[in-house]
Amino acid sequence: MARPSCTQTEVDTWFAQRLPETWFDGPPTIQVDKDEILVVGVLAGPIEKAESRLVQFREETRLQRMEIAESAQILWKRTVSWGAQANDVESRFTTASVPVMTRLRFDERRVLDTLIDAGVARSRSDALGWCVQQVGRNQEEWIDRLKDAMSEVERIRNEGPQ
Repeated sequence: MARPSCTQTEVDTWFAQRLPETWFDGPPTIQVDKDEILVVGVLAGPIEKAESRLVQFREETRLQRMEIAESAQILWKRTVSWGAQANDVESRFTTASVPVMTRLRFDERRVLDTLIDAGVARSRSDALGWCVQQVGRNQEEWIDRLKDAMSEVERIRNEGPQ
């Protein structure tokens, strides 16, 4: 299924027009990839019991979040996932688990199988996910710089001739 393209600005603007101002302390962080839109906002005010406040927010906003998500999913053909942050605690209520096909050579498979044998992962799929998480954590600055560079390329491309 071909997904309509969408820029970060389009998505940010679309959600800003629909999210109740009382939900979050400032605009939420919205991340977009080819399969999913993830909306995570910081809950307003000092919060004594972060975990219970997150549960309360999730329950109180469920119907509205579902309505907003349904509209966005129709528009952009992507799953919309939600989360919130209270103090230093972040909870993602729903996120998509998307299969990714890959071909691996012997040495690459051996790495995954070693992780399975060591009890780090239950399957090659879990092991590959674990590897991706490790790269994300350990190379965060480099990945952020790469994303910034790609955003700049997109901005310049959009300024070009139509």
